Amino acid sequence: MTWISNVMTKEKPASRVLATNKTPSVGLLPGETVVKEGKAAILFPSANEVFYNPVQEFNRDLTCAVITEFARELLAQRGVKVVVPGEQERVVVSLSEETNEAEAQAEEKNGSEEPAVKAAVGEKCEHGLRVLEGLAASGLRSVRFALEVPGLQSVTANDFSAKAAALIARNAQYNGVSHLLQASCRDASMLMYDMRGKKDRYDVIDLDPYGSPTSFLDAAVQAVSEGGLLCITCTDMAVMAGNSGETCYSKYGSVSIKAKYCHEMALRVILHSLDQRAGVYQRYIQPLLSVSVDFYIRVFVRVFTGQATVKNSASMKYSAATGPPVGPECEHCGQRHQLGGPIWAESIHDLEFVQKVLSAVSGNPSRFGTSKRIEGVLSMVTEELEDVPLYYTVDNLSSTIHCNTPPLLQFRSALLHAGHRVSLSHACKNAIKTDAPPAAIWDIMRCWEKINPVKREKLSPTSPAFKILSTEPSFEACFTVREDANPQSRKRHLTRFQENPQAFWGPKARAKAGGGISADLQDKRKKFQNKRKNQITDSSQLKTFPCKKFKQGTCTHGDECCYSHDLEQTNEQKIE
Repeated sequence: MTWISNVMTKEKPASRVLATNKTPSVGLLPGETVVKEGKAAILFPSANEVFYNPVQEFNRDLTCAVITEFARELLAQRGVKVVVPGEQERVVVSLSEETNEAEAQAEEKNGSEEPAVKAAVGEKCEHGLRVLEGLAASGLRSVRFALEVPGLQSVTANDFSAKAAALIARNAQYNGVSHLLQASCRDASMLMYDMRGKKDRYDVIDLDPYGSPTSFLDAAVQAVSEGGLLCITCTDMAVMAGNSGETCYSKYGSVSIKAKYCHEMALRVILHSLDQRAGVYQRYIQPLLSVSVDFYIRVFVRVFTGQATVKNSASMKYSAATGPPVGPECEHCGQRHQLGGPIWAESIHDLEFVQKVLSAVSGNPSRFGTSKRIEGVLSMVTEELEDVPLYYTVDNLSSTIHCNTPPLLQFRSALLHAGHRVSLSHACKNAIKTDAPPAAIWDIMRCWEKINPVKREKLSPTSPAFKILSTEPSFEACFTVREDANPQSRKRHLTRFQENPQAFWGPKARAKAGGGISADLQDKRKKFQNKRKNQITDSSQLKTFPCKKFKQGTCTHGDECCYSHDLEQTNEQKIE
């Protein structure tokens, strides 16, 4: 683990196909509607008695893709080949312009020996995966697993709400997957604690709570099988992005810093927390894919038993630290350091596994409604520097010294000309990941400021800008755009950062434990924020605004009440 110091179109969905083996006896109850996503059709009460979040279709699509590739790898060791609908040949997608013939030949050789047993979607596989969705709500995710992920032995869809569990059972019957999907109505943690035995563990555990998953992590790292897959979602981004340090520490054992890189730091905080929990039981984690998108973060990790090989794992032995590694003030800007962490400092992705998922999705784009976005995000993941934690943002660097923001390609080119590695980040649109030291970063910004000078006479002598610009750069930065400064995902115009598809898009209201959901988000906004029905933008109109007594019904001026009449009465009394 590492402590860190800080200074400073939605795409067109694929066609929805209902399962052909639905039981016709399952009909709609009064007030129910059918929600279609992927190959699933979910009975959904219009009264919102269970939680459903349509904006997380990308999350569910990506999860299906990741579990499919995980099943492909794991079941191949058991002599089982998974068959994915619509998939012809495994096409290796490479973002580099040069192809590696040796890898292509090795892949063909490995694929020549096909296992005798094949597993298709919707069919029960005796040697397949045992999947648990701990917080299933309407059961949409579990139904999609049963209909879209091959090589499954069983899927357990659990929810603490009795209404949700009953609806899950009906949805399983409605989609014709009752032979694979079993509904459960238990506390998720207690269910996982009961399945800690080596023969009872699940191969895949999916946890997608409303808010923080920390209350389930201890049970999850024990209930997942050897080399099994944990799929964890965190939607409490306000806590993980540094808005509440004490809450973040109490839940995750780390302090997050409120900075531009907070989204990647959130990924590293949850990975550190998972590894700490696993280390208690002599286990360790191996991250496969970690993404920060929209309003949540999602991590996919494998859990193993034994001694970890990574340097920062909780399973490693530690001795007393020799520090501090930095002084009380930053040598560049003169400001005090902020201390955050500890965080996961190793790679947050397994690029080989990510490449397999990317190849499968891009080779079969009609499989998911958000295939274009998955391809864009995973393409950026494969381009990220593995050994560089966190990132800078160009606008924040220029804001620090109060100068114009350099174009992204020119700034990247300056780093490349200086001999440093650089990449983008999927977590932020204008992020820069680089192995350049802070001194080189500020030297480039000083060179840029000489081309675009600021009014230094207006800078305060105690400001970071004054301190940074008072030092001459140690080298002359070259801002000539290089060909390799523009990554392949950007050249190909992939869907990397999606715009909000509709108004008020984002997380919906929290589901209640006994069924039903809380007040609509827009209603809460009107209640707590829009306190003035007719907002006044012109300050000259404030005098006609009613006084406090008018709202209480005690003002003697009646309808002629205005903001300033109390002041007028006071002045008249003084004149008398």
